[in-house]
Amino acid sequence: MSAKNIVLALLLLAIAASCNFGSADWRTASRAQTGIAPDPAQTPEAVIQVYAARAYSWRGIFGVHTWFATKPSHAKSFTVYEVAGWYAQWGGSVVAIHEQAPDRRWFGNAPVLLAEKRGEGVDELIKRVDAAAQTYPYEKDYTVWPGPNSNTFTAWLSRAVPEIGLNLPPTAIGKDYLGDNITATAPSGNGWQFSVLGLFGVIVSDVEGYEINLLGLTFGIKPDPFAIKLPLIGQIDLSA
Repeated sequence: MSAKNIVLALLLLAIAASCNFGSADWRTASRAQTGIAPDPAQTPEAVIQVYAARAYSWRGIFGVHTWFATKPSHAKSFTVYEVAGWYAQWGGSVVAIHEQAPDRRWFGNAPVLLAEKRGEGVDELIKRVDAAAQTYPYEKDYTVWPGPNSNTFTAWLSRAVPEIGLNLPPTAIGKDYLGDNITATAPSGNGWQFSVLGLFGVIVSDVEGYEINLLGLTFGIKPDPFAIKLPLIGQIDLSA
């Protein structure tokens, strides 16, 4: 099989496996928990988690929706931080901060855990996450492509807590949107990023590796562990 056919096959598998086309109506699409998150009632330690799930409907072909979840020490519930464009329809902030299960399906699509931090020192990181959410600069703006969107928000929070070492997937379209700025710390909070309106740019980082952004689509290599990053498909681990 040629390299072209292999890539095409992987692309079709990624679309078939990751996108829930059966949920035509968002009102009836599943939002059930998936059992990834710990039970807060049985977890006294502080926890930060970051999730991604394929976006709803046709958007899931191209990208994912991402969000943060935090639970301070001895708290009995998680707080989820995310951005949803529909809140802007009524003139409100697109930032949603609410107590709920962090590992629910995103309108039918199962989430994956991108990063987690627990235990000592995490309560202080949670305070920084909340402070960053309160100062998000695009709270009245939302654009699916190239941003600002939910992944722009997650990258904003991640830069505030580089200790997490979050490596957002290449399918997190919008993570590279910097507004009027053209340089910043990479979304992980480690390394360096150049980006023009989220449409063209590069990232050099110990966490992300090396990425090139072309029209919002990410191509890259992560040296350790070795992986390649492709649009639509995501990160493919080749270290084994």
